Amino acid sequence: MTDDDVLAEFRAADALLEGHFILSSGLRSPRYLQCARVLMDPARGSRLAWALVARLPAEVRSAIDIVVSPAMGGVIAGHEMARALGVEALFLERPDGVFGLRRGFRLAPGQRVLMMEDVVTTGLSSKEAIKAIAAAGGETIAAAALVDRSGGGVDLGVPFYPLIRLDVPTYTADALPPELAAIPAVKPGSRAA
Repeated sequence: MTDDDVLAEFRAADALLEGHFILSSGLRSPRYLQCARVLMDPARGSRLAWALVARLPAEVRSAIDIVVSPAMGGVIAGHEMARALGVEALFLERPDGVFGLRRGFRLAPGQRVLMMEDVVTTGLSSKEAIKAIAAAGGETIAAAALVDRSGGGVDLGVPFYPLIRLDVPTYTADALPPELAAIPAVKPGSRAA
């Protein structure tokens, strides 16, 4: 699957939005990829996961014991990756502000984990998830995401494999270009503003 094919999947799902968006990181952007929309079609989610699995080096693919994703955005992406890899999927939650395993989920000591996100912008949530995986006894051997919005500059401390990299400008709230400042901001993600 080429980058154009991936973007076509997002466009077909009306998941590539234009406007003034407040990202989970607090940064602002004129474009937003609503991964929940692209993943609401199981066939589409499966195609994207299989395309991402195909991009993982063979030695990484064969070493993964389990996929762990941060809730909320990464749950479906992680589940589809686990299905494509033939392993189980768990997800982390943060009801008290700190990621952790709940619902009876657990990792075996040293279990080799692929940490899967939907979108990575600053990498903050991914780093928090990797820390929680370590605290639960797992070893994150790689991270993956459907979309890397970091401009390719994120360092998660483990190899990172995105399906697509998008260079979409982001701004702090006090440094918006005039055309963006003129549009009301909306928060389309899963975390409250």
